[in-house]
Amino acid sequence: MVKLSTSVRYVINTVLIALLLVILNVFISSTGLRGEYYRGIIITIGINIILATSLNVVCGYLGQLPLGHAGFMAVGAYAGAIYMKATPVAALLRAGNNAAVIPYILIAMVIAAFVAGVFGLIIGIPALRLKGDYLAIITLGFGEIIRVVLTNIDSVLGFKFTYGASGLARIPKFSSLNVMYVTVVISLFLIHTFMKSRHGRAVLSIRDNEIASESVGVNTTFYKTTAFVFSAMLAGVAGCLYAGYIGSLYPSTFKFMKSIEILVMVVLGGMGSMLGSVISALVLTALPEMLRSFSDYRMVAYSLALVLMMLFRPKGLMGTYDFSLGDMLEKLFGGRAGKNKADAKGDAKRSDKKSGAKEGGR
Repeated sequence: MVKLSTSVRYVINTVLIALLLVILNVFISSTGLRGEYYRGIIITIGINIILATSLNVVCGYLGQLPLGHAGFMAVGAYAGAIYMKATPVAALLRAGNNAAVIPYILIAMVIAAFVAGVFGLIIGIPALRLKGDYLAIITLGFGEIIRVVLTNIDSVLGFKFTYGASGLARIPKFSSLNVMYVTVVISLFLIHTFMKSRHGRAVLSIRDNEIASESVGVNTTFYKTTAFVFSAMLAGVAGCLYAGYIGSLYPSTFKFMKSIEILVMVVLGGMGSMLGSVISALVLTALPEMLRSFSDYRMVAYSLALVLMMLFRPKGLMGTYDFSLGDMLEKLFGGRAGKNKADAKGDAKRSDKKSGAKEGGR
C-alpha cells in the first residue's frame, strides 16, 4: 500500500485549499452585480462553519451538551468590535489600504478569542461539574446572562460602552472573503491538530467512559475545561468575524435560539464529525437562501428536511466519520498498485501453466 508522508499530505492539502480560494474569488468576480450577494452568503457560511465545528469539540468529541455558545459568540463579537472602532481601520478601508488593516484584524481576533476564553473558563469550571440536561440548563442560563449584561451594562458603568439595546453601530466592515476563508482554514486545522494530539485522545476517552479515563490517570476536570475554553475561543473568533461583516451588533441577535441553531448544525452533521459539521453548516445556511423564491413554503421545506434526516439518519449526516484526503489517496493508489500486482501475478501463473502443459505434452 502506498504511504504518503505528513509533509506530502500538507502540500497536497495546501494546494487544494489555495485552489478553492481562487475558484471562489473567480466565481464571485464573474457574477457581476450578484457577486456581493454570493460573497455575503459565503462569508455567512464560513462563520457558521467555525461556530458548528467549535461546538462539535464539546458536543461531539467531549460528549457534553452546552447551550450557551451564542453567549461566547456575543462576547467575542463585542470585544473585537469595540477594539476595531477605537482603531483607524475605517479610514484605512475607505482609502483602500487593505494591507495595513491586517495587523488590526489579527489583534481583534486575538482579543475576541481571549475574552471569550476567559468567559468560557469562568463558566466552564462550575458548569462542567454537571452532566446532561443540567449542564444544558446552566450553560443556557449563562448565555442569557451574557446577553442581559450586554443590554444593561451601560446604565451600570454610566457611559456608553455596548450601547445596549440600541446596538453597537459603525463597526468597520473588515470581514472580507479572504479573511473569512483563512480564518476558517486555521480554525479547522487547530481543531484537527488538537484532536489528533494526546490531549484530543484524552478528550475522546472522557466521552467514551469518564470513570475509566479517570481511573487510568486522565485529569478529566482539566481536559473538560480545556475543551470548553478552546470551543469558546473559536466561537469568539466567529463572533469577531460576524461583527466585521454585519457592521452593527444587537444583544437580541444572541438569544438562546442562536445557540439552538448552532447545535442543530452539529447534530445534523453528526456529533463527532468535523466534516459533518462543515457540510451541515453549508447546507443549513445556503438552503434558506436557495428557497427564498418559495418564501411561503421555505420554512416548511427547511423543517421537513430536518425531520426526515432525524428519522432516517439519527446519527447525523456523517455520523462520526471524518474525511481524510491523504487516506483516500493512499487507498486509491494503493488499490491500483495492489490490482497491478495481482494482475502481474495472475499473468505469471498463467504463463507457468502454459509452459507446464507444453512440457507435459512433450
